[in-house]
Amino acid sequence: MKYEIIANNIIQWLKDYAEKSKINGFVVGISGGIDSALTSSLCANTGLPTLCIDMPILQSEDEVKRASKHITWLQNKFDNVSHKSIDLNNVFLSFKSTVEEESDENNFLTLANSRSRIRMTTLYYFAGLHNFLVAGTGNKVEDFGIGFYTKYGDGGVDISPIADLNKTDVFEVSKTLGVIDEIIKAKPTDGLWDDGRTDEDQIGATYKELEWAMKQKDLKKQLDDFKGREKEVFKILTKFNQQNLHKMIPIPIYKIPENLK
Repeated sequence: MKYEIIANNIIQWLKDYAEKSKINGFVVGISGGIDSALTSSLCANTGLPTLCIDMPILQSEDEVKRASKHITWLQNKFDNVSHKSIDLNNVFLSFKSTVEEESDENNFLTLANSRSRIRMTTLYYFAGLHNFLVAGTGNKVEDFGIGFYTKYGDGGVDISPIADLNKTDVFEVSKTLGVIDEIIKAKPTDGLWDDGRTDEDQIGATYKELEWAMKQKDLKKQLDDFKGREKEVFKILTKFNQQNLHKMIPIPIYKIPENLK
């Protein structure tokens, strides 16, 4: 019941925001993961036009199939859902061949983020064509816990319907809305790496562990309050939070002193 109420509240919030903003609908990037599946499902439930776009860039076959199955499920359920598949492989490979310098881990990460930014540009192209809002797919742990997203990539959105949901909430609300089991059971991944590494591979902790650590941080706990795995997880959260803080706070603006104006 709790998650049904949350889902209905978000759907109404999306409808109200769209009406006030005088926009026609939403566009959502579909990755084959749980976050984009939930976001697109919530948008579809508003009854407003919802454009789902899958944008493969060297994507794993499993991710592509899950995205396709989810979109098919949505279209069978909602008349207001449309779909475009935009193959961005050649765009990315052309960009990569033009700019790539030395091949090290930092270069790999930068190119991974470039994939996300190319997708963001694509979403805004279609949003501009149809007077749609780009609906973000980031959840609370990613957006405000560890900043696990690409600045001006998947973080470049107009509205964030699930940004106050922990990852466990995301799964529960998705089940309430009937999101297909294949997506619910899949290991979370950002889909930005050729080797198919999962979010847990990159972070070093599960989302459930990170949620626990976020609660401890809210309670003003310190690293020395923990031992063993708990200490390790709290340290991971703190590290990611600090290094990604620039994503989570407003852009710094230089203010001219009053005596110089």
